[in-house]
Amino acid sequence: MKKIYKVSLFTVLISLSVLNIGCTGVMDAITNMQRLQFKLDKVTGMKLAGVPLSNIGSISNISLLDAANLLANFTQGKLPVEFTLNVLARNPNDGTGGTKNTAAVIKNLGWRLFIDSRETINGNVGNISVPGIGQATNIPIGMSFDLIRFFNDAGYDNLLNLALALGGKNGSSSRVTLKVQPTVETVFGPITYPGEFDVIDKEFRAQ
Repeated sequence: MKKIYKVSLFTVLISLSVLNIGCTGVMDAITNMQRLQFKLDKVTGMKLAGVPLSNIGSISNISLLDAANLLANFTQGKLPVEFTLNVLARNPNDGTGGTKNTAAVIKNLGWRLFIDSRETINGNVGNISVPGIGQATNIPIGMSFDLIRFFNDAGYDNLLNLALALGGKNGSSSRVTLKVQPTVETVFGPITYPGEFDVIDKEFRAQ
């Protein structure tokens, strides 16, 4: 199996500057990478202890049978949640240098999920192509964990309201922050961003 070695952006810049090789090509590759922008989209497919919440607006709209199931799980000290966090990535061609209309291939997107500024789970997704024409590409990231594990100081109603605020009928990703660190394919091989940056729902952000 062919091994892929990840190289930090800083290491590549220093090495190639010292060698004075392909300066223009290096700067174009870096500029192409820096064009990448990310933004959180909607939370979809929200389920709490197997109960679908996507079409539910408030606790009072949960059926008696589903409410009994949720309460039974809570009293047993577990409240598993699963949903898809949709992340938008775009690669604008805004005339700021680099190679025109160059698609970006994200080999790996390492992420850490924060809800209400509280860190929960982490993971990575990969092999995502983002066209260099400013069109947003959706990256669906499946999330699955136990709410009580990370919010054990919250009561039953608070946990249900949190799940509804994220993925209910009127939910949004405004209480979510995703810290990401992309590894992008370049002509010099995969290059990893030097550090994480925050992705939120209010605006597209880059490193």
